[in-house]
Amino acid sequence: MTTTLPFFVYGTLRPGEPNHDLFLRARTRSEERARLHDAVLYDGPGYPYAVEDPGSVIVGDLVTARPESYPQLLRELDRLEDYTPGDPRNLYERVAREVTRDADGTAVRAWVYLAAPSVTAALRAHGKLIEGGDWLDRR
Repeated sequence: MTTTLPFFVYGTLRPGEPNHDLFLRARTRSEERARLHDAVLYDGPGYPYAVEDPGSVIVGDLVTARPESYPQLLRELDRLEDYTPGDPRNLYERVAREVTRDADGTAVRAWVYLAAPSVTAALRAHGKLIEGGDWLDRR
């Protein structure tokens, strides 16, 4: 069984971005600004990738799903992020990480979709870093 955790979203699932309404509208109990430490963002083909990087910070949102929506939402987000447990072809890996709420500085354990190892290697070699770690500021 999968642990029920909130999600840390940093790209197209953030409020105002295209996948927010498609996947999260009316399915969340709360959404609040948060930060993921020790990670950077790389620009992808219309969406970002988070990659572990000590000392860096990503800006995003901590999303807590409504309990009745959680199982289906988890399946849909795994599909959206092209994540299947144990599949070497994954674009992302869903991992539990500590994120920090902007409002009060408390740490919360949350699911984060990080770039899979093969994607990470390619991004580190040839990717375009999103300076400042905020997908919304990339333009």
